[in-house]
Amino acid sequence: MLSPQYEQYKQTFKSIEKPFAYINLDLLDANMKAISLAAGSKKIRVATKSIRSVEILNRIMNADQVFQGLMCFTVKEATFLLKHGFDDILLGYPAWDEKDITSLILQAGDNKLVTFMVDSLHHVEQLQKIADQCKCQVRICLDIDMSVKYPFLHFGVRRSPIVSWEMTKPIVERIIQCRSLTLVGIMGYEAQIAGVGDQVEGQWLKNQLIKALKRNSIREVARRRAEVLQGISKLGVQLEFVNAGGTGSLDSSCLEEGVSEITVGSGFYSPVLFDSYSNFKYLPAVGYAVEVVRKPMKHIVTCLGGGYTASGAVGADKLPTPHLPYGLKLLLQEGAGEVQTPLRCPKNMHLEIGDPIFFRHAKAGELCERFSKLYAVEGNVIVDEYSTYRGEGECFL
Repeated sequence: MLSPQYEQYKQTFKSIEKPFAYINLDLLDANMKAISLAAGSKKIRVATKSIRSVEILNRIMNADQVFQGLMCFTVKEATFLLKHGFDDILLGYPAWDEKDITSLILQAGDNKLVTFMVDSLHHVEQLQKIADQCKCQVRICLDIDMSVKYPFLHFGVRRSPIVSWEMTKPIVERIIQCRSLTLVGIMGYEAQIAGVGDQVEGQWLKNQLIKALKRNSIREVARRRAEVLQGISKLGVQLEFVNAGGTGSLDSSCLEEGVSEITVGSGFYSPVLFDSYSNFKYLPAVGYAVEVVRKPMKHIVTCLGGGYTASGAVGADKLPTPHLPYGLKLLLQEGAGEVQTPLRCPKNMHLEIGDPIFFRHAKAGELCERFSKLYAVEGNVIVDEYSTYRGEGECFL
């Protein structure tokens, strides 16, 4: 038996050639509202790598005043978005290529805010050289590592080498000495809180351990960030922003007094990996559909393509998940394949060749690298087609 939601989606997309990707605007809008409410008094900076569509970025930024500014992942992407009219961009990662940096600085001019990320004196010296050549002022944000180290565990990700105020101070002092550079912000991404699920099905003991580690991390992150902010203040620097967090740490990051903005990306689309969090539930707004082309045996159907796996450490959690109709399962021996994806059906489910199967990606924006557009749905109607970066001929990483 097939669910009403599956039948609704099947009818809505009956004339669309498969494979295709879609975005449910009703669910996206609900996620935007939930995120804006969860932010409290903080601003939300939107992580573009989780969206990868100019039209959807515009929809988010125009929805509520809480959404202010973008966080990009490359210099070329930032240059591209400036051309599309966005005017407050934070580079989430350090950049080095002199030609690309120069192009972005010139594109921004005096009217648009572009802030470069640094985590070493090498980055500072490179940006100073380019700024001096361009005869302009360059905005700087300092990335502070927020991972927590235990004797046999690095809880977090390998980002900035700066882990304390003692390591931060000489870089801040060096920036202060540069007339062409201005320190306007600091960032600390607590990935071990924001990017690790703590309610994974069938992993009760591990979930309890993760929750305990997260609680300790929240305290440590707040202490370390406050220490850095105090030190910067004593050097006479007034920051424009203090950036923190991610979708998974929105509830804890917004409680820190020193934090002014929180970066959120994946929560807008709500991919599969974000089903495994105990502190929030967003709605699956984005997915894709592939077509049943074989029925190799009873209770097995095989789809054409569909193997859109996510980046990160290799594991079953990076596989896409069959979403509609409910109850379909990937085969352990094959998973989601490059050219075909077999699925096991419940005994009472009958699918025919040509039927669509709707999947959810494990991550958010990575799906957009596979499709040139997202079909936008409101209610039961396709109301628009939103180009992805790929659809605009762009490939940034």
